[in-house]
Formats: sequence, structure tokens, C-alpha cells
Amino acid sequence: MEKFEDKSAVTGLGMSDIGRRLMRDPLGLTLDACLDAIEDAGLTRADIDGVSTYPGVVGGAPGISGASAWDVCDALRLDVNWFNSGLEQSGQLGSVVNAMLAVATGLCRHVLCFRTVWEATYTELQRSGQIRYSGGAGRLSGGMEWRIPYGAASASNWIAMYCSHYMHRYGLTKEQLGQIALNGRRNAALTPYAIYKDPMTMDDYLNARVISTPFGLYDCDVPCDASVAFVISHVDAVKDSRRGRGIGFEAVGTANTERVSWDQGDLRYLPGVKGAADMLWSRTDLRHKDIDTAQLYDGFSFNALCWLERLGFCGEGEVGAFLEGGTRIARDGELPLNTNGGQLSAGRMHGYGFLHEACVQLLGEGGERQLPNEPRTAVCSAGGGVPGGVLLVKAL
Repeated sequence: MEKFEDKSAVTGLGMSDIGRRLMRDPLGLTLDACLDAIEDAGLTRADIDGVSTYPGVVGGAPGISGASAWDVCDALRLDVNWFNSGLEQSGQLGSVVNAMLAVATGLCRHVLCFRTVWEATYTELQRSGQIRYSGGAGRLSGGMEWRIPYGAASASNWIAMYCSHYMHRYGLTKEQLGQIALNGRRNAALTPYAIYKDPMTMDDYLNARVISTPFGLYDCDVPCDASVAFVISHVDAVKDSRRGRGIGFEAVGTANTERVSWDQGDLRYLPGVKGAADMLWSRTDLRHKDIDTAQLYDGFSFNALCWLERLGFCGEGEVGAFLEGGTRIARDGELPLNTNGGQLSAGRMHGYGFLHEACVQLLGEGGERQLPNEPRTAVCSAGGGVPGGVLLVKAL
């Protein structure tokens, strides 16, 4: 069938400095990444006619957004035909899908997409009294009114309960779960911008301080300051880009077929994953054996586990055996996973880091961490617990 995915491609990549507490203005990080992506595509600011981001300006989540689409349009003096931002999308990568749609329908030819976080700096400024959280007050509503009285303010608490249930039902061991974290750390050691590079043993993982049972410290992603940007162009523009080649889109998964309410969905897995995973495979003739690498969201180790099973790389309840020993997900394994270290070690770039790493690997620009099998295809995902999205990308 004719697919809108065939009409767009990634032509430029950009990344700001990445660090734990850079103490830099988040708009500055955003502009660094955006200008880097525009230059990488071989374009100028005058060529950009669309902007898309997640979530833009959003209240109640300090440090989770560095700029809105309009902020970037203003700062870079962009004249755009279309712009988009918002929280209610199919995960963080929904902003990329929206850019693809804009390109495919002729609204734009080159869309600048970006994602910025500065949680580490925000927390430091808050602790030192330099800024005060100005979030809303008043009566709690929704799920939080049931969680806050028990001190369950963090997603680590909610996702840990899903993980505990999965362990009870399917016999997953902490050692098997730990392979996701250990694999990420090994890969991060080869990634110049990664936050955590020091070697980690299974004993280090098991003896780390408990965050929320069964999660220890290394089951949780590391907050950082970072911005990542892409230029999504019409596929016809690839030949004129700086490289003369790009990264195409084979299929997207954006469906939301579950109640994403943390307590009304399938207790076996995080909600917000299954619909996107099923939709992805319905839009391509490629199958699991055709995938060369997977860059899967690991806000917590259990997120990546859910994506592995829901995407069908192993059967229901079989992920423990799939992860056993870590050989299958290693750089030289059958499904290299999170080759830059993922969010558990490279840093919480909140979804965009996975598409960036997929593009780097398919372009053969991974340096020391470049996969040896000359990858041509990659699956990358974002979200889980909240609406998620997944992309299948390919080298052009």
C-alpha cells in the first residue's frame, strides 16, 4: 500500500552538550542542538519551514521542557508554514510522526524537531533556593489523589509495582532484569557523551540502594541536561543533503488501544505500548528477523522489557530467558539493544536519544560503539505507562 512514511526522511542530526548539571539556560541547549541539526543537513535557517516538539511548554513538570516551538521560531527567526507542540501525542516521538505527516501532505519541506530536558540543573537550582517551584496548588485529582497519600509520587513507584507483578507471574529474576542495565553500561563506556561510563558488575547492580522494590538505583534512568534535534525532510531532498543519503521511515506505531490510567489496564505490562507495537508490524512487510538493532525506551529497566515482549521479539513471559546472560542483547548479539547506553547510563534524553542513536548506527557514524554488522534497520520507541510510540527506520 502507499504509505505516508515513504515520503519523509531524517536528513540532519543535532545534539547539545550533555551533562548532569550543566547550569545552562535550556533555550541555549535547544538552539545548540537545532543549529547543529540544520548544519548537519546542509541547510540554512531559511530552509526550515516547520517546527515540531514534545511537549513544548507544559506546567507541573519542572525541567521537563526547555522551549516551545514558538520559542525556537522566534529565537532563530524562522518563517514557518506549520508548527506543533504538546503533551498529548503518541509519546515523545509523536512529534516526529507529526513532522512526517506535515512533510507528506505538503505543508512543509524541512521540519525542525527537538526535545530538551534540564531536570538536573533545575533540581540543583531548586535545592539552592535560586528558583522555586511554581506548580499549581489545590485539591489533587485523577490518579494522584490515590498515590500521594501513600508517598507514591514517582513513576518509579508505579512502574515497580508492574515489575513486581511480572516477576511473580512469570518468574523473572532480578539478575535477568539486570542484564538491561549491565548491557547499557557496557555500551555507554564507548559513548563519548554518556553520563555513566564506569564498569558495572552484577554485584554492583544487585547491591545498589533500593529506590522502589524491585528497582535499585541502576534500574532508573539518570536525569541530565540535554537537547536533541532532527531535520525531517521530504524524501526527495535526501539527494541534496550534506551526506547525500539519509534515514528513511519504514513504519510507525501510534495507536492507543488501552486505557492509560495506571490502574485500569493489563497488569502484565505497562499500558501505552501494545497498540503502538501492533500497529507498527501492520504497516510493513519486514519482520523481527529483519531488524538489526533495537533502541527501546528505558526510563526504567522494566520499560525496555515491556517493549521487547510487546514488539514480539520474545513471547509472553519469555523475556527472562531472552535476557539471560545478556548475550542476545549485546552489541554482537542477535538484537543489539540501546547501543549508546540508553537512558540508564547515557542519560535521560526522554525518547529522542533513541531515534538519534538509531540514525547514528544506520549511518555508520557510531565510532567505537558502531555495530559490526553494518545495520540497515532499527526499531526505536518512546513512552510506556503513558501513551507511547514506535518507529521502524531504515538506511536509504
